[in-house]
Amino acid sequence: MELEEALDGGTMSGATRIGATVRRTTGPWTPTIHRLLRHLRGHGIAWVPQPMGIDEHGREVVSFLPGVVPRYPLPSWIWDDRVLISTAQRLAALHAVTQTFDHTDGVWQLPAHHPVEVVCHNDFAPYNLVFTRRRLTGVIDWDTASPGPRAWDLAYLAYRLVPLADAQNPDVEARSAPESARRLRLLCDSYGHGQEPGDVIEVAVERLRELADLTAQRAEAGDRRLRSHVTRYLQDAAWIAAHGPALTS
Repeated sequence: MELEEALDGGTMSGATRIGATVRRTTGPWTPTIHRLLRHLRGHGIAWVPQPMGIDEHGREVVSFLPGVVPRYPLPSWIWDDRVLISTAQRLAALHAVTQTFDHTDGVWQLPAHHPVEVVCHNDFAPYNLVFTRRRLTGVIDWDTASPGPRAWDLAYLAYRLVPLADAQNPDVEARSAPESARRLRLLCDSYGHGQEPGDVIEVAVERLRELADLTAQRAEAGDRRLRSHVTRYLQDAAWIAAHGPALTS
């Protein structure tokens, strides 16, 4: 029998690896997510997990994507402009394919956001990206996907990868306002589809405040470790709002 090993970052879903597969806790949304993954792969997006059904313990089974998933503190190479460009381009490619996905009867773990333009990953950040030789080769952890606007995903990616955060956030590299503005513009231009830094900044503030509310609910439900995350999200949202003019000038 093949050994089962816990995966880093899989604490919320209990993700484990068995051979070339990953097993995760299911929910009412799992059939919709599997249908989404099949749609993506059927339209040429081979760098998302392949859904492989449910195992004898009631867990979902998806294919394991080999490579490196960055963890905090992030390695220095993750801040290379080439990573920023390729990641934004991959997000645009994913969004393009989801536009032909029938989401009308879908069951989602997180609510949809309007205007609905695409299906958002909702956690498109370095810790859910797979790299091989520092090249993006996979996107994992799709269980919180839901319909929404392009900027909802792009804003969170900007928060994590530009980055857009208070210098006191231990997960980011401190940058000058002009450098952050340059990287934000590069991210938007690489993604395309008319996304502008000002729009991303506005959505990022809303995105982080909603994330703080969601995280606070989870903390109240028993996971007290998340309380510090609530404070961090609100601090970063306030920083983005205060520095918006400098980041979009």
